[in-house]
Amino acid sequence: MKSTKGWRITITVIFIAFILNIPLINTIFTSLKTEGDISAQPPKFWFTPTFEHFQNVLYAAGYDFPQFFLNSIFLAVSTSLLVILICLPSAYAIVRLGFGRKHLMPFATGLRLFPPIIFAIPYYMMFQYLGLLDTVTGLVLINIFLNLPLGLLLMIGFLREVPREIEESAVIDGCNVFQILLKIIIPLMGPGIASVGILTFIFSWNDYLFAVIIALKNATPVTLGSTMFITSWGIKWGDISAATLLSILPPLLFTFFAQRYLVKGLSAGSLKG
Repeated sequence: MKSTKGWRITITVIFIAFILNIPLINTIFTSLKTEGDISAQPPKFWFTPTFEHFQNVLYAAGYDFPQFFLNSIFLAVSTSLLVILICLPSAYAIVRLGFGRKHLMPFATGLRLFPPIIFAIPYYMMFQYLGLLDTVTGLVLINIFLNLPLGLLLMIGFLREVPREIEESAVIDGCNVFQILLKIIIPLMGPGIASVGILTFIFSWNDYLFAVIIALKNATPVTLGSTMFITSWGIKWGDISAATLLSILPPLLFTFFAQRYLVKGLSAGSLKG
């Protein structure tokens, strides 16, 4: 009976996973079909695979996918590192020193409640004045602002899990605040820091709204570059599907190898309010 129950659960999980991943499976099939197979009615489920769409994405004239890819990597990595560097000392100041606990923290975290689109026009005008339009630096600054509230909330939850007695012992041994932060807090909050970095990386990589507004040519990330196969002559579904698959590989692989840190960090930070 236990064996039968286990097989039922396995089959159910596989079925649910298949249903949830139908869009991804369809994208994979579309990227491997010829233009004739893509437009065939009824849809073809058996076809001869082709890699011409991937060749178009990587080597087509006027479409610099490798540069789009590098822009996204720089955007996601820079945003993740800077969000961690800002949120970690800020969370320590709020939780341990009480700085800004009553007013600054609610204000900072409350920004997450607003839809990002309301910041579009102010950012465009400000970046136009500062000369940051169509720069990856501008996209990094925007994504830092968007991810700081979530990063700060998570860091505060993780820091509350660290016993205060450890820091008190370090103070007795002569450590100052910076030494406590570097030698005690950061090592103990490793999974939490990794969680913030992973989530920020994913959110920054997937940003599309502000890429459309800020990036014109030089700062185009893969999320925006994937739409460039929509032309006035038609939509190149095969090329779009190939570009989409290539663009989701980095966050997918990054999350796959770092998921244990993400699960451990999020579960640790959720034990206390």
